[in-house]
Amino acid sequence: MSISEKYIKYIPIITSFIFILIMIVLYFVNDSFKNNVNELWEVFMSGNKEEISSQIKSYGIWGAIILILVMIFQLFLVVFPSWLPMIIAALVYGFIPSILISLIGVFLASTLAYVIGNAFSENALKKYISKKSFDKLDFWINNYGFLSVVIFRISPFLSNDGVSLIAGALRMNYLKFIFATIIGITPLAVAITFFSSNISDLKEGLTYISAIGILIYAIFIYFDYRKRKRNK
Repeated sequence: MSISEKYIKYIPIITSFIFILIMIVLYFVNDSFKNNVNELWEVFMSGNKEEISSQIKSYGIWGAIILILVMIFQLFLVVFPSWLPMIIAALVYGFIPSILISLIGVFLASTLAYVIGNAFSENALKKYISKKSFDKLDFWINNYGFLSVVIFRISPFLSNDGVSLIAGALRMNYLKFIFATIIGITPLAVAITFFSSNISDLKEGLTYISAIGILIYAIFIYFDYRKRKRNK
């Protein structure tokens, strides 16, 4: 492996941190940018979907870019539910555009998390978790990685970023990983868009989707386990 091939996987990470650094510099040298960021931060932290929607709508097309960036930055700053930007996108931009915004945001965030995980060696990962835990993770990723990623994407209550990092660290095939991500996040994005106008219906809908997904997953694992046991 040449030096360029060895370090090419770090390009997305380096690019992301350069972008973040630029944002930090702009925040401290540009008062207008700083005021907009502070205002947007306060609105998002309020959790009030009407206020957030109104604020995002005022930015026009840039609002969609802001929502995508929020989905990406949430990888580093987990301060509000991952599905909140998806709800706001639905309220501001409508059915199809909001689904596209959600897919793009999750695609970029998942890819970045995967690349960060992939940048670590298995030996580095073993320093933070026990060998027993590592072997279990390795087994699940190698045998049920695709379906596991799909289920984690469908359920808004599971750690999406965590599964991306682990998939990258355990060298799951990227195309397989990202395909599973898109398959899992699409029904979630559709459900969020469909129920976004009513929070009570949304929570109930997300709970049902998560429960059905986990049930299907459990049934599949059960029959696959029995099949493996018979083959042995």
